[in-house]
Amino acid sequence: MIEMLHREFVYLWYYFSIQLEQIFPYWLLGMLVGTVVSVFGKERINRLFYDLRNKELGLFGIVPACILGIASPLCMYGTIPIAASFSEKGMRDDWLAAFMMSSILLNPQLIIYSTALGTTALTVRIVSCFFCGIAAGLLVHFFYRGKAFFNFSGFGEPKSRDTHPNILMRLMKNFGRNVKATGPYFLLGIALSALFQRYVPSETFASLFGDNKGFGVLMAATIGVPLYACGGGTIPLLQQWLYDGMSMGSAAAFMITGPATKITNLGAMKIVLGMKRFLLYLAFTILFGIGTGLIIDLI
Repeated sequence: MIEMLHREFVYLWYYFSIQLEQIFPYWLLGMLVGTVVSVFGKERINRLFYDLRNKELGLFGIVPACILGIASPLCMYGTIPIAASFSEKGMRDDWLAAFMMSSILLNPQLIIYSTALGTTALTVRIVSCFFCGIAAGLLVHFFYRGKAFFNFSGFGEPKSRDTHPNILMRLMKNFGRNVKATGPYFLLGIALSALFQRYVPSETFASLFGDNKGFGVLMAATIGVPLYACGGGTIPLLQQWLYDGMSMGSAAAFMITGPATKITNLGAMKIVLGMKRFLLYLAFTILFGIGTGLIIDLI
């Protein structure tokens, strides 16, 4: 018995160390880029978005809103108070919807992590998140014209935590907060990936997520709801699943429904949307994820 447990531990440690060696540089680089963007670029991104308010862009304003949402390094609980301050100053709800949707799905750190999945998966992730933000902005524009979509009452403009007078200390404190927030999920993701490698035959994954692509997309969109806890933590899993035969459409569905339905993001969205619009948000993200996955598998 002890010999068997020791053997399994050796196997799991082997898979864990291989995954860690492959993914860690991407995670570390993502942390560093995210820290630099957060300390030096966050205010500029917010100011650029705020300045859009004075431009006569009309509906086309959702395009730069999406791009700035992807560039924003803030989590959803950091984004909502900023969106509340923009809304208070007259920002349009369709632009805010595009900004918030793309910000939920992607950020600079996650783009760096996702390079570990390869060029195709990275491109699919960026393009699908961009169009998800565009779709959210268009839906709010056409179905909530003249009506308020968000309710930001109770939210004020947040105070920045990057205020230390020494720049190096400011960077180190921000980096420490990022590591503390994502490090445990990153290691958990690698541990789960090692378990999948050891105990789930690759043929099983190929038949679930690769051979029957329509069913695989539905499955991936569904498991993205409970399984997604942290973007960095899912990269080792996605890397292994793609290696085992997961279709790119299934991966795309997972990469959309996962962050959109992450429990902390759901809590934040429920607060600012109310029950009816919150359910619409859930239906939109799941249907968009499934539709995107099916289209990608057809291409």
